[in-house]
Amino acid sequence: MVRVAGHSKWANIKHKKSKEDARRGQLFTKLSRQITVAARNGGGDPSANVQLRLAIEKARAANMTNEAIERAIKRGTGELEAVAYETLTYEGYAPGGVAVLVQVMTDNRNRTAGDIRYIFSKHDGSLGEAGSVAWMFEAKGQVEVAREGAPDLDEMLLVAADAGAEDVEDEDDRYVVLSSLQDLDAVRRALEERGLRVLSAAPTYRPQTTVELDEEQARKALKLIDALEEHDDVQEVYTNLELSDEVLAKLDL
Repeated sequence: MVRVAGHSKWANIKHKKSKEDARRGQLFTKLSRQITVAARNGGGDPSANVQLRLAIEKARAANMTNEAIERAIKRGTGELEAVAYETLTYEGYAPGGVAVLVQVMTDNRNRTAGDIRYIFSKHDGSLGEAGSVAWMFEAKGQVEVAREGAPDLDEMLLVAADAGAEDVEDEDDRYVVLSSLQDLDAVRRALEERGLRVLSAAPTYRPQTTVELDEEQARKALKLIDALEEHDDVQEVYTNLELSDEVLAKLDL
């Protein structure tokens, strides 16, 4: 296993931003859709549907009510009027040449496509064709493990390696365990069997190379990323943006 040097700066920023999203209330819409789609794909029983269980745990951690969670499950199983969400990916560039992958869940692809195109244009970015930036990213499995109750990093590296993982990143309140995409569920199960608390387990996209920007360009790129993440249909935004400690300090992130 290769140990990552230092922290994943962008992951830290994402965690801070996710807390802001929760305060704005937008996170509930995104989580509701994740629950609905998970229930539609794997059934409404969280004990038999791993993705549903993880989506519910994520929703509860964000203080989503049990009533709202149940409604989302019932929409997925058809007990309530269903919404036909589809998952789509958009690709483009932020200012400074930063590659951007945007994953959405939408019930109206024409509306969403127009919205995403407008956001890129408004913030000096450009929406590209399918495949224009996807080749810069590698699909991985990502399991987030709560630091509470987990061993120190050296021991965690050994535990993760035994579970079949490829890498571990050390975050403020969690470990991020990376695996091949096909090993994601096996790694998740192995970590849970070791008594670790899994916060999430999902596919992710990691950039194979990164782009480092100065403060001015970084601010522009982050405005585009913020605008994308604030859209209700957007589930995840992946970029190859790298921020130096100096720029991070200036941005106060």
